[in-house]
Amino acid sequence: MNSHSSVGVRCDSPDSDTLALSGALTFANAAQAYEQASRALEHGAQTRLELSGLKHTDSAGLACVLALLARASGAGRPLHVSNLPESLRALADVCDAGGLLQP
Repeated sequence: MNSHSSVGVRCDSPDSDTLALSGALTFANAAQAYEQASRALEHGAQTRLELSGLKHTDSAGLACVLALLARASGAGRPLHVSNLPESLRALADVCDAGGLLQP
């Protein structure tokens, strides 16, 4: 298992198919989390973005998740979101971006 940590958020690869984010994904660390997760995606074969470990997110966290999905898609490697926290789903719906988080 590979693991990287930024202040408040953790990026792990518990298995070859999964990239997991946990902790707080907020304005304070979203850019660093994006960079860490992007590096993990470049070097792995993950097809699933596991978000059940996220305890707090804000609009920057949503932007980070959407940017990771776009980056993976642009590289021809679709990434599917698993266990989207209800707070992040609600924020995505308010921003009219909920459809982007669906498989």
